[in-house]
Amino acid sequence: MTTSPLERAAESFAAELARHRTGRGLSKKQLATMMGFDPSYVSHVEGRRHRPTEDFARRAEAVLDASGAIWQRFREYDQLRQAKGAPTHRDLPPTGQWLPPGTGLVVERETATLTHADDGYRCLVRRQLHNVGTEPVTRHLVRVAVDRWPDDPGRSNRHHREHPLTFSELRLRAYRDDGISREAMHWRAKHDRDAYKEIWLLFENADGRFPLHPGERVEIEYSYQVGREKWGLWFQRAVRLPTRHLAVRLDLPAALDPRVWGVETSLSADEGPLRTPVSRHDRAGRAVFDWSIDDPPLNSRYRLQWRFRGEPADTERAAAAVQAGDRLRALGVLPRDADLLRRPA
Repeated sequence: MTTSPLERAAESFAAELARHRTGRGLSKKQLATMMGFDPSYVSHVEGRRHRPTEDFARRAEAVLDASGAIWQRFREYDQLRQAKGAPTHRDLPPTGQWLPPGTGLVVERETATLTHADDGYRCLVRRQLHNVGTEPVTRHLVRVAVDRWPDDPGRSNRHHREHPLTFSELRLRAYRDDGISREAMHWRAKHDRDAYKEIWLLFENADGRFPLHPGERVEIEYSYQVGREKWGLWFQRAVRLPTRHLAVRLDLPAALDPRVWGVETSLSADEGPLRTPVSRHDRAGRAVFDWSIDDPPLNSRYRLQWRFRGEPADTERAAAAVQAGDRLRALGVLPRDADLLRRPA
């Protein structure tokens, strides 16, 4: 019996799905839970008893982080299916670019800059957003996280419990620019934890609302600052929305002789070095480091880390004093000028 091209395409999709699932070490039940489907449905698709749907393919692609392979197999199958019968109208993403189910926003370009200043670190993020969904977008979630000593989680957790990150110190500012006008954006806290904040940037201010309607594009900009006593020697970007281009910049004092390197992680791979080098150029006493990537996989993380080889001796002593103080507080030993010792019994 001859197998039709449509049947072969369905088999190719099922094989691609199974390959990525087993490569991730997931059972069919685990994958179904992550995708929001019944386990029997995943089993039937892999067993070619059910044909794949567009929604199923998008969810599988997003969850398994398959670099477009699952989506490509579905497109091949769907093109043959439509050629065989009457095509149904739908707005598919451009060839080679899949979008997870329910996608509303796509980041066409993100540029994130971290600057070492006298009073700490200042971060500026610009995102060019495109609403490819069917509903107006009225808010956008951002996250600010600190980790003073990422290689020593216990020490970092103690430090941030005693010195929590606060909204007031962030001095968060946000703006929306559609190329015609620049509007300040109000914001609202979503999560408030010692070491991180999640914040809704609202497409509104005291003068009115300016939602991002389907098909529209806009650039948003937000900035914040964190003291060096809370910010570690790293800067990480996480890809939480489909992103076309991501660029990261570090602006550090050249006098401190910074050495910078980078690592990346994803749902399907352990931590490893960045696939392309970080470039450096010096100007006006500053060492500027740049790195970028096109079409980063969803849920991937990219971290630039650094070390100051020319750190002044007094800064090193101050850092050592902070570390010693942390160790004493962990043992219950308080300095003589501690507020707790001044309180009446």
